[in-house]
Amino acid sequence: MVVCGDVFESNQLAPRVISQALEVMRSVGVDIYLLPGNHDPLDAASVYTSELFLAEKPANVHVLDSAGIHRVSPGVELVAVPWRSKAPTHDLVAEQLDGLPADGTRRIVVAHGGVDILDPDPTKPALIALKEVEDAIDRGAVHYVALGDKHSRTQVGSSGRVWYSGAPEVTNYDDVESDPGHALVVDLDESGAVRVDAHHVGRWRFVTLRRSVDNARDIADLGLNLELFPDKERTVVRLALTGTLSVTDNAELEECLDKYTRLFASVRTWGRHTDIAVVPADGEFSDLGVGGFAESAIAELKEMAADGGTSSADAQGALSLLLRLTSGGGLGSAAKGGAKKRGAAA
Repeated sequence: MVVCGDVFESNQLAPRVISQALEVMRSVGVDIYLLPGNHDPLDAASVYTSELFLAEKPANVHVLDSAGIHRVSPGVELVAVPWRSKAPTHDLVAEQLDGLPADGTRRIVVAHGGVDILDPDPTKPALIALKEVEDAIDRGAVHYVALGDKHSRTQVGSSGRVWYSGAPEVTNYDDVESDPGHALVVDLDESGAVRVDAHHVGRWRFVTLRRSVDNARDIADLGLNLELFPDKERTVVRLALTGTLSVTDNAELEECLDKYTRLFASVRTWGRHTDIAVVPADGEFSDLGVGGFAESAIAELKEMAADGGTSSADAQGALSLLLRLTSGGGLGSAAKGGAKKRGAAA
């Protein structure tokens, strides 16, 4: 098993994190090769040279701490390209490919970082040049290139031999990471032919739902969509909602979101992509059966909610809360002697 960089988030780790990670690796039962990446480079503070890591590292864990060839079995070699700082000044992969012979040895490059065709930025000198990689593949010097850095499973180029496996668990929403949570199983036969199979190992999901909500039916559809999600306790939902709702429908939306916030790992609205206008409908509060101070307070809140001013959101929230508190039976018995209290709460 190879892990192509960023095994750890940083080199500054709590001892508990190091010990638990090594214990999990010990239990895997196969040889694991760890490549230092940009988050955990082989600098002076490297976790890989720490006293605790060296003391507790199991025999099946190997750190690719030197650039170049690492022989793993007869006729099979890893070409390791570790990072020694967070900002290399040149293409580390091309440096290791230069001069590799095509001698029948099956070689797997284990590297980290961006590739020039995916991130064509001339200000980044450490970008991996795909042409250099494909030239080495074409002449038979290397047979597969395992890359780390991107968190989504990504094939690079058209050879079928250059892949980012992506992070084994999701780390961001689906508009940023389109295909995380995989491990790649690579079969490389004695002739050098390759087959790459993806296995989904991630257990969490970060999902963005974009919906237009303009009436009770739209809210019901949103609730149905949320209801159909499996593994809610391991799903994070970000909602981008737009539309215009009455106060009654907005209160229904809030009830819907309250319910699913309790069921999911997280449900939240995406602020800069959410725009719900709440406009009190004619006669919306006429059946509450109140008068006096409470009726005046409701009328004032309706005006504030409709004017779009700085206080409109607070007024909309107050009216929604009022409807939710009185749903089911109007103000009913709670109204008796309590209009002033409710008006103040609104």
